[in-house]
Amino acid sequence: MAEEEGSDINGGQASMDSTESRWVFQDEDDSEIEDDDEDDDLSHRSTAVAGLDSEDEEDNAAQRLIRTGPRLDSFDVEALEVPGAHRSDYEDFSLGKKITLAFQTLGVVFGDVGTSPLYTFSVMFSKAPINGNEDVIGALSLVLYTLILIPLVKYVLVVLWANDDGEGGTFALYSLICRHAKVSLLPNQLPSDARISSFRLKVPSAELERSLKLKERLENSLVLKRLLLMLVLAGTSMVIADAVVTPAMSVTSAVSGIKVGVDAIEQDEVVIISVAFLVILFSIQKFGTSKVGLAIGPALFIWFCSLASIGIYNLVKYDSSVLRAFNPVHIYYFFKRNSTKAWYSLGGCLLCATGSEAMFADLCYFSVRSVQLTFVFLVLPCLLLGYLGQAAYLMDNHADAEQAFFSSIPSGAFWLVLFIANIAALIASRAMTTATFSCIKQSTALGCFPRLKIVHTSRKFMGQIYIPVINWFLLAVCLVLVCSISSIDEIGNAYGIAELGIMMMTTILVTLVMLLIWQINIVIVLSFLVFFLGLELTFFSSVLWSVTDGSWIILVFSVIMFLIMYIWNYGSKLKYETEVKQKLSMDLMRELGCNLGTIRAPGIGLLYNELVRGIPAIFGHFLTTLPAIHSMIIFVCIKYVPVPVVPQSERFLFRRVCPKSYHIFRCIARYGYKDVRKENHQTFEQLLIESLEKFIRREAQERSLESDGDDDTGSEDESSCSRVLIAPNGSVYSLGVPLLAEFKDTSKPILEASSSEELRPVTPPAEPAMPDTEQSLDRELSFIHKAKESGVVYLLGHGDIRARKDSWFIKKLVINYFYAFLRKNCRRGTANLSVPHSQLMQVGMTYMV
Repeated sequence: MAEEEGSDINGGQASMDSTESRWVFQDEDDSEIEDDDEDDDLSHRSTAVAGLDSEDEEDNAAQRLIRTGPRLDSFDVEALEVPGAHRSDYEDFSLGKKITLAFQTLGVVFGDVGTSPLYTFSVMFSKAPINGNEDVIGALSLVLYTLILIPLVKYVLVVLWANDDGEGGTFALYSLICRHAKVSLLPNQLPSDARISSFRLKVPSAELERSLKLKERLENSLVLKRLLLMLVLAGTSMVIADAVVTPAMSVTSAVSGIKVGVDAIEQDEVVIISVAFLVILFSIQKFGTSKVGLAIGPALFIWFCSLASIGIYNLVKYDSSVLRAFNPVHIYYFFKRNSTKAWYSLGGCLLCATGSEAMFADLCYFSVRSVQLTFVFLVLPCLLLGYLGQAAYLMDNHADAEQAFFSSIPSGAFWLVLFIANIAALIASRAMTTATFSCIKQSTALGCFPRLKIVHTSRKFMGQIYIPVINWFLLAVCLVLVCSISSIDEIGNAYGIAELGIMMMTTILVTLVMLLIWQINIVIVLSFLVFFLGLELTFFSSVLWSVTDGSWIILVFSVIMFLIMYIWNYGSKLKYETEVKQKLSMDLMRELGCNLGTIRAPGIGLLYNELVRGIPAIFGHFLTTLPAIHSMIIFVCIKYVPVPVVPQSERFLFRRVCPKSYHIFRCIARYGYKDVRKENHQTFEQLLIESLEKFIRREAQERSLESDGDDDTGSEDESSCSRVLIAPNGSVYSLGVPLLAEFKDTSKPILEASSSEELRPVTPPAEPAMPDTEQSLDRELSFIHKAKESGVVYLLGHGDIRARKDSWFIKKLVINYFYAFLRKNCRRGTANLSVPHSQLMQVGMTYMV
């Protein structure tokens, strides 16, 4: 019940126009309270409904109806200072850098789709053997149009434009949707988040009621929110599974070409060589995308040129009539001649489009335009020529369908092309691995994956990362897959399952983006959804039919990854909701007084917590555990917002908690899911203190302006009164004066159980108002400097959760064992903060959920 009330009030604040005035009851003798977080406190809120706090009720103060002026949350006041929108990393590059970027694009983004000619026809014709030249032309036509429709039309021309400020992948789409509709299950959104310059929010227009209705439906339906999250998690689990199958398929198919050149080579030798190559591949991941991409970009350029050259050679030497395959009627003839076998071969046909999702997921490394131009003018023509050449060779050599690519290579160039093919296969395997790193970093930032160590491999491009744990985990699973399933056909079927799972989730999410954000014609949206989802479901039905061959392993792996992400998100959500419910009341803080019931020792204490509002319960544990508390306390909340990047100038938001003499502040440090948290603790402390001083100066300036306004209007009493705000949903809650008022003496401690008389503001005379304000500012800045000189201590609370005894068995199993196991083995907050142990203080706390 308490959680529901909190969500109602938060929603009321978010939906209310901050510049709109309200009719409220004002207490003529009300006291000023220097805290905005108090508005969310449950005990205080119950008395705020009457328009008075409990102490004012005892005084039976008179009330009158007034009209309040424009109101702004103090976080929103800070967020108004926006320096400008974030610019892409890839703008204004010179010609030389653009060429370098193009080579890196080849080496990272297109390796997967570029190596598909190694195995596409081999898998297709293992399902539907060649019975005549018409079968070759029909299969070729199917491949050509699959290649044109899925990678070119769907991804290059449509999906790439659904990026989140240059960031691609399923979680980037989810983040984009979360910005335009409140569909995140974690209730920590703030109106000030929308003022981040990289937010780039496009509000649905009033003319398009469809967008507004969809937004309202998503925000009001918990079922739809959970369904959307599950779709995103399912797509991400398929991305991770794809990063296992891609190296297995690419490397094994490339190495198996040795059997064409050396008859004595057996499949066991192929597996051993593949394992060695895979170990080398995952070992070089740590060198980063820029270094490795630049080194192997030219190699992949040679590979694409080889594909085109071999294709042209075979077209000239064997049969150029395969060009008839551009007529789609041959697809109909292919299905008519082979019926069920042709349907089985769809799983192999899809392999020509593998790597399409990598183009989108790896978008964080490169610009949209560079990916589009490279694909259209280099990658696609070379792939088409490669497939046409293989088909021309097979027109005269039906028996060589098992190794269509390597058999079609001219004998004089065989070993050179085999070497290049193996290099290209290693490159291709990196595409989905780097995409997986990007997706896991996004999911971690949005609270859907356990925290892991993330290494940033480039100083210039902050999206280029390496995750050691995931890298070696993928290697282990990949080796198991290669050793247990040595058949190219079975691995290809598993490959198709993983690829189609990602493609279908992307289609659904892009459809939501079209409806909610792009707001394009409904006919176009439905055409996109029906055509591509129908096409992908047709392919999916084919690969599922062969799932018993051994490809079920990849489905099991995907389910495991999905459960890990869902359990982490579920446990994190329960933990946050419990912390919100058990936060300390402001009445208790008043009773303790400014000394908080203990000794205030010199120094600054940074108390890390996840709450964006209210006083965390872990703070009560510190008060009851420690004999002294620091003279200045800052509640620091590290919050990831659904944007790729938060500019440094907009990183911190401050708010004062309790009266000035308490010296307690709240700081929200906002990061985007693409942001690099590379600053050490000294740099972080310096940035935080500078932002705090900026907040104090702005507060003093605002107070000075309020004093000037009081002189002009002569309404000093009204300006200093606290107000009660009425939300559109009927909730009533109090708001203090926008940026706090001056106390008579901030240096004297407030007595415990203080009455409203002690908290009443004293209106300064009109003439010395400015000097007093300046003196107060100087005193507080001096206090901050002295506290900083005394040292900064990091107060960390380990908040664990346990299921209640009366909970369901499944909930106990999930929370007490699975989620607890993930928390125990994930990266600790102290490691992320790089805090020295000499400045660290920890207290544990367990929440029953």
